[in-house]
Amino acid sequence: MKDQGSINTIIREMQKVFLGQIDVVKYVLCTLLTGGHILIEGVPGVGKTLIGLTLSRLLNLSFRRIQFTNDMLPSDVIGFHMFRKGSIEPELIKGPVFASIVLADEINRTSPKTQSALLEAMQEGRVSIDGITYPLSDPFMIIATQNPIEIAGTFPLPESQLDRFLIKTSVGYPPAQEEKEIILRDIDHTYALNLTHVMDREHIIKLKSYVSQVVVHQDVLDYIISVIRGTRAYPKIELGASPRGGLALKRASQAWAFIHGRNYITPGDVTKMIFPVLSHRIITRGVDPVSVLEEIIDTIPVPV
Repeated sequence: MKDQGSINTIIREMQKVFLGQIDVVKYVLCTLLTGGHILIEGVPGVGKTLIGLTLSRLLNLSFRRIQFTNDMLPSDVIGFHMFRKGSIEPELIKGPVFASIVLADEINRTSPKTQSALLEAMQEGRVSIDGITYPLSDPFMIIATQNPIEIAGTFPLPESQLDRFLIKTSVGYPPAQEEKEIILRDIDHTYALNLTHVMDREHIIKLKSYVSQVVVHQDVLDYIISVIRGTRAYPKIELGASPRGGLALKRASQAWAFIHGRNYITPGDVTKMIFPVLSHRIITRGVDPVSVLEEIIDTIPVPV
């Protein structure tokens, strides 16, 4: 498999910092390799911020953190134009979104107006300021975090923004042995800053092209479509997944197959990615989205 060694190196190095969360590490890598974005839920102190910093250091990519607050404006995110004395043309003052990896920390603490400033960036890889369009970096990924416990002072993300996240996942407390290792080695942001890069931007772009070439057999494609359409007809679901959800499931499955050394998707890859890709894209009738998706999967024949 092309560049499998480099993929394994990234995963191994990230696990040295982000201990006990192998699936989350792989989800973040899948997101990067498909040009998507990821939403991570978890209580404070479990390493949500650390994972973005670690990834940027290992891949030698620019990294910016946005600490969202309820008084933040869209210009604080995307930037603005400024006329300097004696200048004829306005000068672009770039916001923190002009980086390869952007950590949108506690994204649900800012107003919907400011949240919406990220929509164009997430969907099209560009931003518009005063009618002028500016391209963003390639690669470009937003890692958004939110605390699922705190409600006061937060604004729930609208469905249109949730749909822009390729993956939504949760970070819990690490297992006992890994937590002991974290404390013993003093793993924190300073530790991550001392990492050396193992790959560069051009290599990442090449890996992204390999992921897009992962083969999707017709039977597996039919399975993906059956799952997506199944969410629209299930009585426990009020709003099912859109065609964008189907594209996201296919691309995430391609990336999952690629990082596991295959140039083709298996039904198991699709099943693995159904929950992180679709659970935030459906609206259920008062029941847990994961349990509903499990019920849907049980009704659809798996291709062999």
